[in-house]
Amino acid sequence: RAARAADRRQAIIEAAFETFIEQGYAATRLDDVAKRAAVAKGTIYLHFKDKHALFEELVRNAIVPVASRLAAPPPATGSIRAVLESFAANFVREVTSTRRGAIVRLVIAEGPRFPAIADFYYREVVSRGMAGMRALIELGIARGEIKQVGLKDFPQIVVAPAMVAVIWQGLFGRFAPLDVAAMLRVHLDLIFGEGSGE
Repeated sequence: RAARAADRRQAIIEAAFETFIEQGYAATRLDDVAKRAAVAKGTIYLHFKDKHALFEELVRNAIVPVASRLAAPPPATGSIRAVLESFAANFVREVTSTRRGAIVRLVIAEGPRFPAIADFYYREVVSRGMAGMRALIELGIARGEIKQVGLKDFPQIVVAPAMVAVIWQGLFGRFAPLDVAAMLRVHLDLIFGEGSGE
């Protein structure tokens, strides 16, 4: 019984993922999610209080684990550039080229109209990611890998190309595909000095 309930919950989350991507946050109705998950609408309420709670769970499942890797404590050894290269590779593999990117774009597009989803996304994803990035930058400065000390005050600069990639691929990728991995390498050259990763 518990396994069946867990399967049903997962089916609802998966259906919500598809529905939010296709219709956006505003247009998504729990009726549509229930139909896609092949459950009664009341079944959704057994697992989630409302549409917002369902969206939060979707973000926790799909996006938070990726951001949490960045929020992990910096490594004691190895270069900071190598850590950022690894994160960039994971971001390309797990966000930019997957449905997760569509969720990020949804938050960007609809967050201003629905502050609750922006607030939640900031708390669960952005603030954690920025704290992790700041810690990496500070360690890079302390080790002498990063010369621009002001970067610690603006970790957004380091992650900006990742956001550009998500937006670009969603809007313009079919016209002008972006080599995201190559762009991120060039960006790291700007931060660490050209050729520092070779």
